[in-house]
Amino acid sequence: MSALFNFHAFLTVVLLGICACTYLKMHFPAILEQRTGFRGFFWKAARIGERLSPWVAVGCFTMGVSIIFF
Repeated sequence: MSALFNFHAFLTVVLLGICACTYLKMHFPAILEQRTGFRGFFWKAARIGERLSPWVAVGCFTMGVSIIFF
């Protein structure tokens, strides 16, 4: 199934996107400087990863455990 119809896969894709954008912004900040348009979506995901870092980390850990064991 695609990530649109499977909630578990959708959460995995969203968490992966947030973590990847945050990583890119930390190492290559010039890539995500633009806050509008198509790249603005990735800037917002990086901002969520920066501000909600403990919650994103808990979500990534929980998702990893559920993928491995379930």
